[in-house]
Amino acid sequence: MTRPLYILLADDDRDDALLFQDVLDELTLSTRLEIVFNGEQLMSRLNENSIILPDVLFLDLNMPRKTGFECLSEMKQDERLKHLPVIIFSTSMDPKAMDILYKTGAHYYIRKPNEYSKLKKVIHLALTLIDQPGLVQPPGKEFVLSQETSHNEKN
Repeated sequence: MTRPLYILLADDDRDDALLFQDVLDELTLSTRLEIVFNGEQLMSRLNENSIILPDVLFLDLNMPRKTGFECLSEMKQDERLKHLPVIIFSTSMDPKAMDILYKTGAHYYIRKPNEYSKLKKVIHLALTLIDQPGLVQPPGKEFVLSQETSHNEKN
């Protein structure tokens, strides 16, 4: 990779955001992280015409002012934003919600692990998958990522 992977994290939990930054600092991947702390801030940031879009958005679902569901739905209806890879990054594992998120166009879903080593592995996996040429939404059975997820069977 010739330039850092530009990551936008939308998460109202500042401790989770700091952990995310710590993980990125430990990975060998070259990254640049920007953090927003609520859904309104996220959409305002993405809708600035002069701004370069991130390479990937990690999106928490339960944020104040505008939820991750609302943000994802708005992004996928916007011509400028609809191709932005979105990884849902949440504590929830509600199958109905996950189905809606997949159908709305999120690329992957990560349940926030409660162990740092697992968090590091799953973020590394997600960034590796997102940084592939010709990225498309995976089949539904590959939507949820965990540190145990194996994508070696991909072509």
